[in-house]
Amino acid sequence: MSLHIFSMMLQASGWTISLSAISILLGLVLSTVISAAMLAKNRAVSFAGRAFVSFFRGAPLLVQLLLIYNLLPVLGLNVPSVVAAIIGLTLCTAAYQAENLRGGFMSVPKGLLEAADMLGMTHFQQFWRIRAPIALRATLPALANEAILILKASSLVSVVGVVELSRMAQDLASSTFQPLPLFATAGFLYLVINSGVALAAQKLEQSFRWGVKV
Repeated sequence: MSLHIFSMMLQASGWTISLSAISILLGLVLSTVISAAMLAKNRAVSFAGRAFVSFFRGAPLLVQLLLIYNLLPVLGLNVPSVVAAIIGLTLCTAAYQAENLRGGFMSVPKGLLEAADMLGMTHFQQFWRIRAPIALRATLPALANEAILILKASSLVSVVGVVELSRMAQDLASSTFQPLPLFATAGFLYLVINSGVALAAQKLEQSFRWGVKV
């Protein structure tokens, strides 16, 4: 394998990391809202949150990507394929993260919330200062696992025309007729990326455990 081909693989890896990172961060924000909706006392709000999670966890990501990619032009939104890919990945990971966070929110001790009520904290303040930090710390391993899964699942965005690591390996394999070294390199790069994510999550979890401000 030439240095030029390897550099193209590295560049595609950058696209994979960027797409996944943006989707994971946006998904985390959206999942916080969805998980709060699932726990809301209002039945309509709770039903909407659960329906979102049920759909995006139940339908295959490939189907979701194709649906979003073809639906956006119908709605008059002619966006680049990379935007459609980010939307699809974001909605999918938000559903899984929301379910994880819901369990984290339910693990918050009621005594803390009662103490917050006595101090006159609003529900919004309680959510962001007490419930969200505790839920995030409790579900960090699950969220890290979801981040790794979405990194690997990002290979599916090639169906909507985004050239990420897997698609680059396929294109190069078809033009060089050397599929084995190219796919082996792609697998190695995925391993390096996912190992980095796992290590970062482990360090972050240790920081939470030791009470270090990150």
